[in-house]
Amino acid sequence: MGRYFAKRLLSLIVSLVIASWVIFFVIEIAPGDPASFMLGINAQPDTIAALRSELGLDEGKFSRYISWFTGMLQGDFGTSYTYRTPVAQMVADRLWVSLPLAIYALTLSTLIALPAGIYAASRRGKTGDIAVMGATQLGVAVPNFWFAMMLVLVFAINLRWFSAGGFVGWEAGPLAALHSLTLPAIALALPQAAILARVMRSALLDILGEDFIRTARAKGLSQRQALWRHGLRNALIPVLTIIGLQFSFLLAGAIIIEQVFYLPGLGRLVFQAISARDLIVVESVVMLLVFAVIMVNFLVDLTYALVDPRLRGRG
Repeated sequence: MGRYFAKRLLSLIVSLVIASWVIFFVIEIAPGDPASFMLGINAQPDTIAALRSELGLDEGKFSRYISWFTGMLQGDFGTSYTYRTPVAQMVADRLWVSLPLAIYALTLSTLIALPAGIYAASRRGKTGDIAVMGATQLGVAVPNFWFAMMLVLVFAINLRWFSAGGFVGWEAGPLAALHSLTLPAIALALPQAAILARVMRSALLDILGEDFIRTARAKGLSQRQALWRHGLRNALIPVLTIIGLQFSFLLAGAIIIEQVFYLPGLGRLVFQAISARDLIVVESVVMLLVFAVIMVNFLVDLTYALVDPRLRGRG
């Protein structure tokens, strides 16, 4: 187990270093100058040069990369060009919206998908299986922003059970904050639940066809007992993969949903920073999101080893 952990940790570190290099230089070579954008088209060249010097943009790209990367290792993400406030503070303020939203959506997705997938697998070819697969096909086909608009139309405008957008803040209380995140979480969770349910069903059906399941049935176990005692645990490997990827997507890919519901999260921060050509904010937030993706995959790999001891031997 120790060797398996060490190899995964080394892979994580190498991935982060390569990702930081790619993120910084890809964003830096994008057209447009932050100083010129901030000062407008009528700015004088000497004024632009002075602002570039103040922002540190007159230094070489490699030198700026080293300063940025070493600063991140110390928890310093730099200062926003536009707002002149520390990026770390901006990220921390918005992380308290995006992270609970991602966890909330992932919880809803898992609670919906696992029972649905197990139910469909246990009734393969029957009416229940066909109904579940039809619903998941619809969930996969329809984009989450359409779900978001339908939820706003039904539950915010017609029924008035929820607000159409905005975030009340955690200072209003956990229940009030979660209430304002419910519609966005459902909009994010439904398409992911459809994907996860299909994966759960397919993984279980593959396992239920294995020899050890037939042996368990021959020893007197019912189909339900064989499924719950032997099938479910062995089917969790692909399911854990999808759950890990879904959390990364929900944390990093909720830009459209945050725009629909006017949530002050990381996705909306990136969108605003790109519009304002605030490169340091874009680089730092994207790097943070990449770190979250890689860390989740690292934790999923460790979970594999706990679920399937064979992987520890291969480490």
